[in-house]
Amino acid sequence: MKRKTKEKVKYGLFLIPLALIVIFFLVVPIISVVEGSFRADGDTAYSLYNYKYIFQSRFYRQGFYNSVKVSALSTIFGMIISFQLAYSISRLNEKIRGNVLLYSNMMSNFSGLPLAFAFIIILGANGAATILLQKLGIKGFDIYSQYGLILVYTYFQIPLGTLLLYPALDSLDERWKEACSLLGGGKFDYWRRIGFPILKSSVIGTGIILFTNAIGAYATAYGIMVSNYNIIPIRIGALISGDVILKPNMASALAVLLILMILIIFFINEKFVQNNRFRQEER
Repeated sequence: MKRKTKEKVKYGLFLIPLALIVIFFLVVPIISVVEGSFRADGDTAYSLYNYKYIFQSRFYRQGFYNSVKVSALSTIFGMIISFQLAYSISRLNEKIRGNVLLYSNMMSNFSGLPLAFAFIIILGANGAATILLQKLGIKGFDIYSQYGLILVYTYFQIPLGTLLLYPALDSLDERWKEACSLLGGGKFDYWRRIGFPILKSSVIGTGIILFTNAIGAYATAYGIMVSNYNIIPIRIGALISGDVILKPNMASALAVLLILMILIIFFINEKFVQNNRFRQEER
């Protein structure tokens, strides 16, 4: 008994550095942000002024709308492409599959300013692809627009979505498809009655992760749009490091609302997964 206690203490000591990192780089900043959100800038008294101002401001409401719109569309497009890629990868031989997954893992980390710079070089005003398209008589696409931002977001969603969906798609047994075929079912019947019901939780969970990945992205959006497009991460950045008026407490309130939005989405997903698991156990 004493030996087990000593081992627990020993292993607990190894967790101290991790606990300190979590406390000082996650817990303390969150507490500071929440506390600051209840104080108006230049005022020491606590109030709901920041939240009231945000909900009454058409500008900030538009920022939330644009953030949700860009994140949702990039998630939908990213999920469609990721699903196809992950399914194709799961049907490759083991050697090629490993190489493709390695490449996807590397590409999932290619985001932020390097990704924005790469797209500007290719699709910017004087980008290589832009000049080629103009010579072919194709004009009109602007990387510095809302649709350009959705394109860039979709690009960095695809590798992450592929990595998250691959294990679920790889678990599908080919014999299930054969059994469905023997019973007179086609491909549509297989996916409607077998494939998608099994993958439903994984697909929804992956979609939520991609949505939260997009809605909190700052560096990529700033690299493409600077401050010319109204989304919440850019507004938060402007309030804490802008050139005109700094309002860190207003930025804290925006950050808290963004966190609450993400937590609500995660809570809904968790409830959905629990209900789905309960139904499967009943069957």
